[in-house]
Amino acid sequence: MTTIIPSFAETGLRPELLAALVAQGIDRPFPIQAATLPDSLAGRDVLGRGRTGSGKTLAFGLPTLHRTAGHRARPGRPRALVLVPTRELAQQVTTALMPYATALGLRCATVVGGLSLQRQADALRAGAEVVVATPGRLHDLIDRGDVRLGEVRTTVLDEADRMADMGFLPQVTKLLEQVAPDGQRMLFSATLDGGVDRLVRRFLTNPVTHSVDPGTATVTAMTHHVLHVDLDDKPAAIARIAAREGRTILFMGTKHRADRVARQLLARGVRAAALHGGKSQPQRTRILEQFKTGAVTALVATDVAARGIHVDGLDLVVNVDPPTEAKDYLHRGGRTARAGESGTVVTLVLPEQRRDVAKLMNVAGIKPHVVAVRPGDEALTRVTGAREPSGVPVTIPVPAATPASVKSGAASTSGTAARSGAGSALGAASAGGRSPHRSSGRSRRPRRPRAS
Repeated sequence: MTTIIPSFAETGLRPELLAALVAQGIDRPFPIQAATLPDSLAGRDVLGRGRTGSGKTLAFGLPTLHRTAGHRARPGRPRALVLVPTRELAQQVTTALMPYATALGLRCATVVGGLSLQRQADALRAGAEVVVATPGRLHDLIDRGDVRLGEVRTTVLDEADRMADMGFLPQVTKLLEQVAPDGQRMLFSATLDGGVDRLVRRFLTNPVTHSVDPGTATVTAMTHHVLHVDLDDKPAAIARIAAREGRTILFMGTKHRADRVARQLLARGVRAAALHGGKSQPQRTRILEQFKTGAVTALVATDVAARGIHVDGLDLVVNVDPPTEAKDYLHRGGRTARAGESGTVVTLVLPEQRRDVAKLMNVAGIKPHVVAVRPGDEALTRVTGAREPSGVPVTIPVPAATPASVKSGAASTSGTAARSGAGSALGAASAGGRSPHRSSGRSRRPRRPRAS
């Protein structure tokens, strides 16, 4: 029978890690940490099921650092590897682990797409005991000869289900084939289905399974509301919700709709910004920082871009476009109610979407509070804190679009853009349908100067 420890002091963690936990204000483990640490510290393979925000990062991070301490990495030969699906999650994991790695004198490197390949290669060649990476960029660096995985003794797969959804399993499989065959593997995921099962069967040896949440990954600290709204009322409802006090994430189905809704919210006086895969990595990093500091209060995001967002005190997530799968609903909701905090998830549902959303909630194991609302209703205010936006256009200093982001169809959410076309576009985007005008997203090529 696996032991569940009530405090970090009883885990046998190195004194440096215990001191770092105290310095970070963490005095007791969350359930997923208490359940997995005895086995992971002992070097056993671990299969952990826990929802996003349940404390998984320290659940795998602390034993990884503990077991890596004292082993100096040779240039381009890391000792521990953490694989994650997105750039944002990689940066979040690195940030979360850095105080503890520093306490042990361990060097961490983040390897992700969208940032300088050469700088990441230089960091690996300088020597890094722990590498946090997305599969694609790590493959690139291996192909260049900048890194080899044969000395990796601890391998972690975080949000493995999402990596499967995004089609990364072939790359992940090739990477796992290169790490030390007798090393420790830990896999953490909100769900353990589909391709994740194949990874477990092939690469984990007699894993200890810990599931501190039900299979649907719901939590009591999170409340769920389905708001039935008519098409004509939905744009105003979105604007009122986005104008509430505090920060809000609004999920859209596509980056095109995210850009349009962000522009329309800016035109109505809401400090909004779009976050999606069409933004360059520096843009995304700066937008997230603006959201964390409150310069941006309404983050209009797509599923992929929002992976790894961790903002303390975020208490409302709004599904403007309902997701099509239960796991996407759970991942979206995981942006709030993190690590014991409370939060609310609201889904705006048009009449023709009611049946599909009801099925989705049933699959997800969610029993939401259902109510019909109009923009000025007390129920909308009570559930979301909605209020009338100022109506005075605002400008947010959003990073200028790079050629890559323009080419992919990304749009700037500057104040100038906000003041253009502030009418029907929000309605078209919020309805979850096509916008009035279809665009290829291609930028015009600059004219060549004539020869003189």
